[in-house]
Amino acid sequence: MKSMLILLILLGVVSGRRTRLLKGLPATSTVEENAAAGVSVYTFNVTASPLPSEGVAILPTIVNSNPLTEAFAIEAIGDLEYRVVTTGNPVLDYETMPRSFDLQIFVEDTAGRTDLNMLTVHVIDKNERPVFRGNMAIQTVTIYVLEGTPPEFIYQVDAADPENAELKYSLLPASVPFLVLESGAIFSIKEFDYEKDPHWYFLNITITDPNGLNSTKTVNINIINVNDERPYFTTKQRIYRIPEELSPGTVVANITAEDPDNEDSPSRLFYSIQSSGRYFSINPLTGVLQVAGRIDRDALSLRLHPNISLVVQVEDSPSGGHASEMEITIIIDDINDNPPECNPSTFRKETKENMAAGTFLLGLRNYCKDIDVDPSNNRFNFTGLSGFGSNNFALESTGSGRLVMIESIDLENPANLGVEVYSLTVRVQDTAFPNYSNMIYIYIRIKPVNEFFPVFSNLSYEFNVPEITKVGSSIGRVNARDKDWPPSVITYSIVAGGGTRDYTNIFWISPTEGDVKILARLDYETTQKHILTVQASDQEKTTTASVTINVLEVNDEEPVCSPNFYSFQIPVSLAIGTNINGFRIECRDRDSDPRSLRYFINEGNVNNHFTFSPSAGSNTSRLILASRFDYESGLDTDWIYRLRVYITDDNLLSARDKIMRLIKTGTVTLSIRVIPDPTTVIATTPGFTVVMKRENLYSESAWYVPFVITLGSVLLLSLLGYLGFLLATWARTRCPPAGKADGAPLINAPEKKKPKKEVLVTMTKLNTVFDGEARDPVTGKMYEFNTRSGARRWKKSSEPLQPAPTVQVTSATDNGDQGTQRIEALSKKEPSGKRKEPTEETKPTVKPSAGQPETPGQDGLRLQKQREEPEDRALSSPAPQGRY
Repeated sequence: MKSMLILLILLGVVSGRRTRLLKGLPATSTVEENAAAGVSVYTFNVTASPLPSEGVAILPTIVNSNPLTEAFAIEAIGDLEYRVVTTGNPVLDYETMPRSFDLQIFVEDTAGRTDLNMLTVHVIDKNERPVFRGNMAIQTVTIYVLEGTPPEFIYQVDAADPENAELKYSLLPASVPFLVLESGAIFSIKEFDYEKDPHWYFLNITITDPNGLNSTKTVNINIINVNDERPYFTTKQRIYRIPEELSPGTVVANITAEDPDNEDSPSRLFYSIQSSGRYFSINPLTGVLQVAGRIDRDALSLRLHPNISLVVQVEDSPSGGHASEMEITIIIDDINDNPPECNPSTFRKETKENMAAGTFLLGLRNYCKDIDVDPSNNRFNFTGLSGFGSNNFALESTGSGRLVMIESIDLENPANLGVEVYSLTVRVQDTAFPNYSNMIYIYIRIKPVNEFFPVFSNLSYEFNVPEITKVGSSIGRVNARDKDWPPSVITYSIVAGGGTRDYTNIFWISPTEGDVKILARLDYETTQKHILTVQASDQEKTTTASVTINVLEVNDEEPVCSPNFYSFQIPVSLAIGTNINGFRIECRDRDSDPRSLRYFINEGNVNNHFTFSPSAGSNTSRLILASRFDYESGLDTDWIYRLRVYITDDNLLSARDKIMRLIKTGTVTLSIRVIPDPTTVIATTPGFTVVMKRENLYSESAWYVPFVITLGSVLLLSLLGYLGFLLATWARTRCPPAGKADGAPLINAPEKKKPKKEVLVTMTKLNTVFDGEARDPVTGKMYEFNTRSGARRWKKSSEPLQPAPTVQVTSATDNGDQGTQRIEALSKKEPSGKRKEPTEETKPTVKPSAGQPETPGQDGLRLQKQREEPEDRALSSPAPQGRY
């Protein structure tokens, strides 16, 4: 705003009418430096019209200064009289500020007339007082001097004269032990002692310029106390006596001391215990000595040395000042503070029953003591024998502590029955006040004496056991008692009997319970009675008893027949009532009468063609054809009958006994093949194709199988090699080379430019009749066989025996030199005696894929399907896997 006002005034001066309104200007004036605010610099008047209506519109104003400053201002002193005064902001300084200022003063009256004139102000130099600088210029300086410090420089006064004149320094009062040099350096001139000299000094430092102007400041000197004096104890007592077992915190002594360094102030001393402080502690500020822990006069260390010596130290600084030490002795007095104690406090003694009265058992004083040091405090007695059974015991005297028996104890006596341990208590007590005491616990065990033999409840035992009783079953129990108390643990054992030809012992008895169990199956047919000798023992004495075991007969044997498997053939036209092939079975049952056997066919007797005669009451029976076969009408369709014959031993039993009694059954398996008449053509005769497949069966138990197979393979390979050699020799002598014999190649000779591997296919037609069956001893599976050729195959449960199967086997061999195919079809004669020639349909075809000749890698076997004439009556069926 001020700059805007000046700009407007200047514009008015330039554009308005200018008239001399400022009277006395321009002018030059002077002012002394450091002039205070309000000092008059120059006075001037403003000329205005005498008309009352006219006056000053804008008061005289400093619109500009050179250099720019606010150190001057204009104030009115009359109607039209004004003066320029100092403002004190800033204070004019001849040495540091401009020494001349040009002030432009502007005024305007109410008529619009203006005037602008210059006032030049010169600053005049003035002799000023010298001034202190640094800390002394703004505060009172305090200097700290340690006592004992030798004379040295302690402070540098910093002062200056505005006119840069040389200053003089002086110090008052003159009696103080300090001096100030012309450079303003203050020195101490003695070594101070805080305890003797004043603790502080006040120095008046005066600086004076050449014109006599001066300034004065005060400097405080404080003498700092140094810890140079050793404190000393004021407590005179050195020996104290206290009883043991004082409570922690109990005051024992009050240690005091003084420090010469602190004579005019409260002492600041620190107390400590330099020796072992396990029992006592001292307050570090007050010196109060207190009990810190339990003081036991009876402990080993104090028992030997009851006087405790402490070294107390007083120190005038916690960080290691001057210190003094004092030794004090504290005597510990014994008190009766411990009861008598026994180690152990619990006793366990054993004595045998029937021990004589007066027997010494235990001396208690050997195990007890009182650890109090003073003899008057460690005497004790034994009193107060009590507890269960205490009437059987006594203490010889209160002082001796000897425990003796006063009455014999018999555990078998009804008065003592069941009591083995007597619990006693004895009090051990001080004779001195306050008569502390402890309890002693005594357990006396009456050790039993084995006086009696075990006695069995019976002199002998007899058990009846069915022969089919399961192994591990309990068949009876023996029991023995012992009159000794407590009852002895009796163990049982078999010491004789119970063995057979196959087992050393087939019976076992529980050692603790007396249960008799069987370890092997009983057999009435072998042994009907077993007699055992059983022993009962209480670990010292033994007794024996006889145990008879009667084996009861049970129907547990099944009928065994011979043969149990048979296979044969019968003609379809066999007459009714005929004993088939003269077959008969003979059976025996070890535990049944031959008349109890009964025969019946349970499975496979389709249309009831077969029966047994007699059907019951004999151990032999024959197989009889009961009805004719009828295949023409379709009533019969099966050509193979597998009969499962059951032989039971219930023929002599009633219907009720058959429900209640155990019945055993034996089995016989018969395979009967019905052979059609040679002139009969049966449309249902099945045909099948068999793929030859080798199957190795091996069981871990059949160790001989690998050996036989290996030996047979070696012999077979040798035979095949020899036959191959003979065949090659024969072919060389009989067969001409290819292309030269008959002048024509064989069937479908390939071109020479594309040689291919030759595939030789041989087809063989076989008719194999499987007229018997048996069970493989290794695998347990059923197989069928030809009784003449020995050919075999695995039996399928759903497939009957086939009378005339057709077997075609295709084998392939490579011949890369000739590339020809040879096919040989061999067939056996049909039953009618006719031989069928192969037609185009029945000839096998060999079609190896281009570039992919058949190889022996596929076992060299390929199944070929052959179509037969309708007269052959051979129908194709899936080939069962055969085992050869």
